[in-house]
Amino acid sequence: MTYIALGINYNTAPVSIREQLAYPAEMLKTSLESLHTTRDITEAAILSTCNRTEFYYHTSADNPNKLIEWIADDKSLAPKDFTPYLYTHKDSHSIRHMFRVACGLDSMVLGEPQILGQMKTAYQAASEAGTLGKNLGKLFQHTFSAAKKVRSDTAIGSSPVSVAFAAVQLAQQIFNKLSEQTALLIGAGETIELTARHLSQHGVGRIIIANRTYDKAHTLASQFNGYAIALSELPSHLAEADIVVSSTASQLPILGKGMLESAIKTRKHKPIFMVDLAVPRDIESEAGDLPDIYLYTVDDLQNTINENIASRQRAAEQAEEIIDTEVEHFLSWLRAQGALTTIRDYRAQAEQIRDEALNKALSQLKNDADSEEVVKRLAHTLTNKLIHTPSAQLREAGANERHDIIAGARELFKL
Repeated sequence: MTYIALGINYNTAPVSIREQLAYPAEMLKTSLESLHTTRDITEAAILSTCNRTEFYYHTSADNPNKLIEWIADDKSLAPKDFTPYLYTHKDSHSIRHMFRVACGLDSMVLGEPQILGQMKTAYQAASEAGTLGKNLGKLFQHTFSAAKKVRSDTAIGSSPVSVAFAAVQLAQQIFNKLSEQTALLIGAGETIELTARHLSQHGVGRIIIANRTYDKAHTLASQFNGYAIALSELPSHLAEADIVVSSTASQLPILGKGMLESAIKTRKHKPIFMVDLAVPRDIESEAGDLPDIYLYTVDDLQNTINENIASRQRAAEQAEEIIDTEVEHFLSWLRAQGALTTIRDYRAQAEQIRDEALNKALSQLKNDADSEEVVKRLAHTLTNKLIHTPSAQLREAGANERHDIIAGARELFKL
């Protein structure tokens, strides 16, 4: 049997291909059940994110042809449309690949933590679809264990590598309790959404979203129990904000020094922490000259991010060493499985010999035989029968100069 990991990711395929091979959560169960009926595939799971689609499966075949045929049929595609973008890993390489994916070492953002949750979703979906067995199920459990060890033993995820996260981390350093602060976010794009998500996860007290299109602001704000305003309402709400993060596509500044002076006066000179993530800038640079305004630009944060990327890369080297060890641990478990059948057969043989000798002894006791003699005979019989076959095999090995068998026997029996 073979472990295979087959897939595409952001490195091998453009989004136009990745979206064709995506499996939304609501489709996973049905797709897995269909895949499980494919000849030679005994266990299977599908990991599908915006950056990758990967199939993990246990198979009696040595190549992925059956899976490729199934994908082509399931997605109504010709194999030539997607096979140039595929990568395949087998056995120890597939095990290592799964560990690296779960640890964020194969992610677009090195060390990002979301992929582990997505891997757990893939495991849960396969479990519910009944497509996990002993082998793939054990591999997933070991994958989660390896990822946990990497997270706890390295700094792979401790340093922010996005400007949104860096901005929130800086806010945490400035304010003792984010739960007591109001954040005003200007814009409604991906960066602002990510900032809102990080602020919400860190328990910020209140979020206000301002955008040129009110409906977009409202849609985003509703995800975080926030409040939406139009850009024209900024002057009347700016004084409420302890934290301001702006990221729009405006060609002209949205917040000027004069507007901020008025807001500071209304706040009775209570400071405002401001982060301008826009290029061109949304906040006039002169605003940073005001004594109660602490203004940071994307360049200020980028220096921190570059340092953190270097830190993550150093942590990734440590993570690779941990993964090497964890792969070997899993391979040891796999090798041990190969001995289980022999162990079961040996135990069954010994139990049969025991039962035969015991039944004979019990029969003798029922016929009033001397109990001490019966016990001695039972011990003698068991000893002779249990060592008879190994002794005969060792004599034959000696006669044939099979010293390897004799050495193995001494190790096996600890002689």
